Amino acid sequence: MSLLVLDGLSKSFGGLAALGNVNLEIADREYLGIIGPNGAGKTTLLSVLAGQLRPTSGKIVFDGQDITGWSADRVASVGLVRTFQLMRPFESMTVLENVAIASHNKIRSIPKARDHAADVIDRVGLGTYKDAMSGTLPTAGLKRLELARALALEPRVLLLDEVLAGLVPTERAPIIDLLREIHQDGVTVLFVEHIMAAVLALSERLLVMHEGQQLALGVPADVIQDAAVVDAYLGEDY
Repeated sequence: MSLLVLDGLSKSFGGLAALGNVNLEIADREYLGIIGPNGAGKTTLLSVLAGQLRPTSGKIVFDGQDITGWSADRVASVGLVRTFQLMRPFESMTVLENVAIASHNKIRSIPKARDHAADVIDRVGLGTYKDAMSGTLPTAGLKRLELARALALEPRVLLLDEVLAGLVPTERAPIIDLLREIHQDGVTVLFVEHIMAAVLALSERLLVMHEGQQLALGVPADVIQDAAVVDAYLGEDY
């Protein structure tokens, strides 16, 4: 059974079509990689799914329920949660306080929300930084904090927007391991990323977008050999 269904999903800004008639079914516990050149519509797709943008047309069905046009907080409340490429934590608050705010959306008791936040912080490898001000974290730490805030909402589907961007290879490897563990715990993942080694290591299927359209979809090993994908994104030297 498909957990998430996109039916004719489109989003326009004035006369610009950022998404055009995207049709996609995502299985429960699937790991779907999403690639494409800048401006292909990848982040717009995540924003529409997460409720930050309303689709111009089409339908989104999550776990059998039509959630088209729902607000971001309502979408998150049923388990569809996203991260952002540009991390914007509350810099004057501690790591624990940042994550506890997210936890409080699921757990009304403040002490229990803080305990849950502490557990999530340990899980993403930030336990020694829980009392640090979030504004003092390096980029890798901010990436982990962004993941922690999303995980605190106990997602069923995690929408990741370039979570590895800006990291050096030694910083990427442990986060890739963490993403693999999150998926193994039963979370469905949609993973927008430009780092192809990570995409190929994690993805079960690969969606390629170009100019707001679905260019290719399938097993990663097959998709990256598609002539249209090579021409539009990967290049002949890939």
